[in-house]
Amino acid sequence: MFAVEVYAAVRHFVFIEGNSRREAARVFGLSRGTVSKMCRFSLPPGYTRTKPVKKPKLGALLPVIDAILEADRTAPSKQRHSAKRIFERLRDEHGYAGGVTVVRDYVRVARAKGQETFMPLAHPPGTRRSTSARPLA
Repeated sequence: MFAVEVYAAVRHFVFIEGNSRREAARVFGLSRGTVSKMCRFSLPPGYTRTKPVKKPKLGALLPVIDAILEADRTAPSKQRHSAKRIFERLRDEHGYAGGVTVVRDYVRVARAKGQETFMPLAHPPGTRRSTSARPLA
């Protein structure tokens, strides 16, 4: 993967300075195909998976984890399950042979999926946007 600076320099060399893509490939020491891709996209394209990750050991127990997390939403905060406790229940009650990290990762994503994030974009007059403890003077 190339740095964003190289990406921007190649695009500037081709589009602003008016040099050819072949010349850019020679100057920057890149293949012509790479320069072509750099010219095709304004920002470097990120990596995206084509298929979701397979979870051979955890896959059958995902409904169990979802049921535990759903029950935790109505439970008092002290009685909610931690990811480690969910792992222990899966291991003891369902014979789960996988690792705790896989369970933690799934629980983190599943909990974040149910939360709504709200950030106000309008600031009423006379209020401060910053949350730092600086004096108003």
